[in-house]
Amino acid sequence: KRRIQRFLWDNFVECRFTGIFTESVSGGGTHSETLTMTVETVKASEERSSLEFILKSLLAGGVAGMCSKTAVAPLDRIKILLQAHNKHYKHLGVFSGLRHIVHKETFFALYKGNGAQMVRIFPYAATQFTAFEMYKRFLTSMMGSNSHISKFLAGSGAGVTAVTLTYPLDTIRARLAFQVTGEHVYTGIVHTALSIFREEGGVRALYRGFLPTVCGMIPYAGFSFYCFENLKYLCMKYLPQIACDPCSRNTGGLVLLLPAKLLCGGIAGTVAQSVSYPLDVTRRRMQLAMMNPETRKFGMGMVSTIVLIYKENGVLRGLYRGMSINYLRAIPMVAVSFSTYELLKQMLDLDTGMKL
Repeated sequence: KRRIQRFLWDNFVECRFTGIFTESVSGGGTHSETLTMTVETVKASEERSSLEFILKSLLAGGVAGMCSKTAVAPLDRIKILLQAHNKHYKHLGVFSGLRHIVHKETFFALYKGNGAQMVRIFPYAATQFTAFEMYKRFLTSMMGSNSHISKFLAGSGAGVTAVTLTYPLDTIRARLAFQVTGEHVYTGIVHTALSIFREEGGVRALYRGFLPTVCGMIPYAGFSFYCFENLKYLCMKYLPQIACDPCSRNTGGLVLLLPAKLLCGGIAGTVAQSVSYPLDVTRRRMQLAMMNPETRKFGMGMVSTIVLIYKENGVLRGLYRGMSINYLRAIPMVAVSFSTYELLKQMLDLDTGMKL
């Protein structure tokens, strides 16, 4: 019996996953049965723990996404109007455009399309954050906890996974946000989806602009998560007295303070947006191409759209059009997103620390 107990102690981790222990003591009668039940109990406990982790991560990620997008919804709308050269707003700047929306329409017009955005962003952000946690665990086990490429790949994979599942809702939201009062084509989310599906080519139309989105998402999500994770590590490693509070529940015994979370998120958003912005402009032009006869030429494909934008408007006025507003929205959006996610993880008793 003592030998069996010692064997369980020395090989506990291996026993949990492979069942070697049960095979090794199969002739042990009652002891074998008891220890088999112990292994099964551990497995069931791990499965419950994993499911709980996934559900809590989904909730935290979804709420974080909704908070971040609502915080910058007015800037999102004027960005779309400027990117796609809406005839009423293409001559205006960011703040003059916002004033014009309130004057010409109403204050609540600043949030036009935000309903569709909320329907999209909860599953998008929930999937993205949870997928990142899962990919990070898997890649870290293969490459080690200090691997830079594993963090970038985990972020990129999470972004691509999330956008693949929710892209049609982004197309719908863009169409609704592009409309101006008195010139409505669509009456709501369902009507927009059905109209695009019936009149523009089915599911393929709902995924128009998907390729540049994925191409942009790889560096955007990759650099967002990579920068945030590394900045968080640097704060915990070298500035614990300034940026952290003690937290015995967390790995490393520290938790990042809210101002530090916001700063790390803001810097991460700035880097990510700078790299991926031209592909974001391309995506918007393709999504909105079929709304006006004169812009249909932008719906032919990613490469041809990029070339057309460059020929007609150049780099700064075309591919980087609206970049100033994008910084204004990206910095607070990513900062709020990461900060809310981390805060909710703390509230849900999930580990937000790091191995230092």
